[in-house]
Amino acid sequence: MDTRSCACLLLLLSLPQGQRHQPLHRSKRRWVLTTLELQEEDPGPFPKLVGELFNNMSKNVSLMYLIRGPGVDEFPEIGLFSIEDHQSGKIYVHRPVDREVTPSFMVYFDAVDRSTGRVVDESLIFNIRIRDVNDHAPQFPEKEFNVSVKESQVAGQPIFQLLTVDLDQENTPNSQVLYFLVSQRPLLRESGFRIDLISGEVRLSGCLHYETAPLFTLIIRASDCGEPSLSSTATIHISVEDSNNHMPTFTEDHYEIQISEGQVEQSVLYLPVQDGDTPFTPAWRTQFIIRDGDEEGHFDIVTDPETNQGLLSIIKPLDFETQVAHSLIIIVENQEQLFVCKEGQLQPSRKPVASTIVVVQVLDTNDPPAFHPRSFIVSEEDGAWPAIQLGYFNATDPDRADSQIRYRLVHDPANWVAVDEKSGVVTTKSQIDRESPHVNDSFYTIVVHAVDNGLPPLTGTGTLLLFLSDVNDNAPTLQPHSRYLEVCVSAGSQALLLEAEDADLDPYAHPFTFDLDNAQGDVEETWMLRTKQGEGHSAELIMLRSLPPGDYLVPLFIADRQGLAQKQTVHVRICSCHSGSECEEHSDTWLLWWALSPVCAAFMALSVALLCLLRCSCIFGPKRLRDFIPSDSGHQTLIVYNEESKALSGQGCGMFFEPRRVKNLSSTPVSVDRMVPRRPLQLMEERVVEMWSQKLQSIDVLEGDTGYLPHVYREEGECEGAETLSSLTFLEQDLSPKLLGCSGSKSTPSEAMCCTSRVPS
Repeated sequence: MDTRSCACLLLLLSLPQGQRHQPLHRSKRRWVLTTLELQEEDPGPFPKLVGELFNNMSKNVSLMYLIRGPGVDEFPEIGLFSIEDHQSGKIYVHRPVDREVTPSFMVYFDAVDRSTGRVVDESLIFNIRIRDVNDHAPQFPEKEFNVSVKESQVAGQPIFQLLTVDLDQENTPNSQVLYFLVSQRPLLRESGFRIDLISGEVRLSGCLHYETAPLFTLIIRASDCGEPSLSSTATIHISVEDSNNHMPTFTEDHYEIQISEGQVEQSVLYLPVQDGDTPFTPAWRTQFIIRDGDEEGHFDIVTDPETNQGLLSIIKPLDFETQVAHSLIIIVENQEQLFVCKEGQLQPSRKPVASTIVVVQVLDTNDPPAFHPRSFIVSEEDGAWPAIQLGYFNATDPDRADSQIRYRLVHDPANWVAVDEKSGVVTTKSQIDRESPHVNDSFYTIVVHAVDNGLPPLTGTGTLLLFLSDVNDNAPTLQPHSRYLEVCVSAGSQALLLEAEDADLDPYAHPFTFDLDNAQGDVEETWMLRTKQGEGHSAELIMLRSLPPGDYLVPLFIADRQGLAQKQTVHVRICSCHSGSECEEHSDTWLLWWALSPVCAAFMALSVALLCLLRCSCIFGPKRLRDFIPSDSGHQTLIVYNEESKALSGQGCGMFFEPRRVKNLSSTPVSVDRMVPRRPLQLMEERVVEMWSQKLQSIDVLEGDTGYLPHVYREEGECEGAETLSSLTFLEQDLSPKLLGCSGSKSTPSEAMCCTSRVPS
């Protein structure tokens, strides 16, 4: 039998279900057939016998064989196989088969009773294999490839790998591929390429020289191992990238420049270099290093990206007095490492790098004075008095030791100190206060300039930080919101919060001690202080008995931890709160008093003037003064004068004030401290000043007449009596200057002003 068409016989047993493990002699039916194998692309002639099969039941029954499945009546190829007359079991193929399209066919065989059409046995599934022939050559994915490689590529390392595809059967000689280098252009002795026979990796052998051969072209052939062998070719274009095989060099080996001291300047010197590598590549770009001569870091050098030359700059001012010249050794190298090729192998270059010397001459200029130290700290107690020496500034001229330096005070916001122009000694000229707003965290800053006598004069700056240690020079005070309080009558037992503050630091501040002033009447019977635990800076004011609506003054003392105390006054307003928890009128009595105090003072001045006239009229009698009093009824005025703050119930003709009642700190009603003018203030002052001047001019001193008794003077009718005039108080600064000029000192009794005068007869 031909081994290409029929290899062996195969016996398949078809057993009933459930009896597969029974002895072989119990089987009733069996198939006998040959294994079918076809050669790919068989040229024919067709139809061509493939093989034959039969069933052993054909001895007793006339059988008919049927065939079905892919290649018969199903995709991928219908009508490829057939069986002869359905009787003999011979199978035929009708055309060539491509294994790369369909490597095998699964065909179904059935045996049927020819007389009844009944299937007498189970279907046989048979595999028809297609034997491969070498009908496909290896194929490259592309016909041409472009590859780049560095000039510094190490020999023996892979550069590129070629891969091919062979459609023949895998793991057979037909699909096994070998690679061959067909040609290389240009062909150089020291620069070559080779390809791995099996893997297809392209490797470098020797060294590349960009300047000699920047481009190589390789032709590669891929061949399979089939019979006959098939092959294909591809072209590789290898571009060589320039690498650093040329060392940069300076165009000059020595430079000398002059630089003025005290300056920072960019690009004071350009350092050109030469390099044989390709411009604008890492092999060509340079980097400069100052190898020696710049221990203090005065210089810096960078590379100009366009010209590839070095740019030397001064980044730290030079000092002529310290060093008059600097000798710099500057080296240059490429960004990429330099290499050389020896005997076909790359090696790092051991050549010394190029260098040049730059000598920098420093020119002397006038330097500003330098402080030693530039800043210092001095400690002094808070409240230091004038004429205390705090310290001194020390500045020298770097240019020469005999320079005349003058010191100037430029920053002393509180005007506390003076600085001696020649010695720099700092002395206090006024008392120092740590609580000043110019003091930050107990430090007060003093800035002084030192000026030399150079051309032009230059200035240095020194700083003195004055640390003020705290002393107990401030007693605690009530915070502003605790000085004026309001409380409703219905909430009289409510505690009022009092908070205090102290400008001093610990231990001269809180905890505070709060005590009522016992010397003020019945204050302890009306009020009580309760210190809040754990706080130390607040207390609660509590009303001990019910008080009527009004304004009350509560005196108390607040002491710090060291016992330093001062008297404080809390203004408490008790008011009616019919609609809520707040006073219906929010106008504070004391604030209204200060608003109306100038008006009240003016009327008080008028009262003083008229009171003096009344006293004078009592002395000289109505007969002598009658002719000198103007008859204009518009000037008839009653002046109310207060000196002892007694209760006033003023009634009578010519009154210009309406009294309002307040209460003192012990809840006792006190005198009127608010007056409401009934006439314009300016008009009243002018009229009274005019009348007062006329009356004083008409009075002449009678020599030897010192015993005149006071008389009561009336011009038109009598005024109703008043209880007292002492309840009116005024301040000197509230009086009109014209009135003060007429009445003299406020401390002079009005009786003394009149009793020593006489009216001429």
